Amino acid sequence: MLDTDLKEQPELESEYDVVIIGAGPAGSTVAALLAEQGRKTLVVDRARFPRFHVGESLIPETYWPLKRLGLIDQLKQTAFPKKLSVQFVTDEGVETRPFYFHDYKDHESSQTWQVYRAEFDQMLIDNAQSRGATFHNELQVTDLLTQEEQVTGVKVKLSNQETREISAKLVVDASGQSGFIANRLKLKQNDPVLRKGTVWAHFKNAQRDPGIDEGATLILQTEGKQSWFWYIPLQDNVVSIGCTGDMNYMFSKERGNSEEIFFQEVERCIGIKRRLTEAQPVTEFMTTKDFSYHSSQPAGPGWMLAGDALGFIDPVYSSGVFLAMKSGELIAEAINEAYETNDFSVERLSQWYPGYKEGVDNFRKLVYAFYTPGFSFGNFLRQYPQFKSNLVDILIGDVFKPEVAEMFTVMQEEIPELADTDDSPVTMKK
Repeated sequence: MLDTDLKEQPELESEYDVVIIGAGPAGSTVAALLAEQGRKTLVVDRARFPRFHVGESLIPETYWPLKRLGLIDQLKQTAFPKKLSVQFVTDEGVETRPFYFHDYKDHESSQTWQVYRAEFDQMLIDNAQSRGATFHNELQVTDLLTQEEQVTGVKVKLSNQETREISAKLVVDASGQSGFIANRLKLKQNDPVLRKGTVWAHFKNAQRDPGIDEGATLILQTEGKQSWFWYIPLQDNVVSIGCTGDMNYMFSKERGNSEEIFFQEVERCIGIKRRLTEAQPVTEFMTTKDFSYHSSQPAGPGWMLAGDALGFIDPVYSSGVFLAMKSGELIAEAINEAYETNDFSVERLSQWYPGYKEGVDNFRKLVYAFYTPGFSFGNFLRQYPQFKSNLVDILIGDVFKPEVAEMFTVMQEEIPELADTDDSPVTMKK
């Protein structure tokens, strides 16, 4: 377990090249890649680290940003369970053949991990500090400093309630779903198709599958496909289990508290019920509501958005950590190029986004397909077997290839929402 005693924090200066709000996977990735290029970088987080966080399942393409950060060997030394596949269980309890990642890519990236986010995120921020970034936790950003429309820094409150003003050439918001800048500037746009909510907890003594399947992520649908469960095996005999469904269904007034809702759905899911026969919850039951959204622009004068602060997609395909780290890479590259060219225009800071958005849209469209009543991936692939590789590409996170999206042109015949998707470039405000 991690030592939870706080290290002595470095002196907080009044000026940095870049201030990053949030020390999750996005913020830590940006910080590490900026600091190694000599940028004076400050990362702040209001939580005390290490801290609990949901989103424990990594997908294979996370390997590449982790390799760039030099963390693969360190991860291999951890007790995190190895994840080799994802398996889907139907609402009738039929367990489909697992998607083994190595069947499609013969590379060590096909084995990934199920992680305790407290330990994983600590590893990432430690790595950023080792490269020269400054990190302060238990420090809350309370406001943005501005000159006209230009963001010039942040106002912060320390744990002793002292306030400071910190100036910066750029502020990167990696504050997760709290979306500090997006909410203040009213940029957050909820996905009208994906108004979902989740109840989750950690359990001990839940049944695991043997051998190669012990660390697999399971996606289990409930009777009538009104909701679904994730099942993510962690170390120390712990499993993360969450149930997601439409907001109006999951949180109607007559259903009771979050724990009662959770076990009502367990009764409707053959696959999860048998796995919980001897299991006991070891955390409280937590909820997240209406969490699929995107921001109308990724950058503005003096600021950029990363990870969940930029957008979040329903967790069914475990894309969160990968997209956070990928956006972090792209943002760090954009900032380093801005310094090299002395061009900090919104256009320069946003050049990475259209290509990133195309990849995110591939995840989102596959989520739409998952939730479409009557749509069957099995039937679709039997009719169009040539698209199996496209589907697997998205499951592993290889979503930034142009050809990946080809199957959606065919799939939209059964899923009208895909035809209505807005894939036009985003216009950035100056």
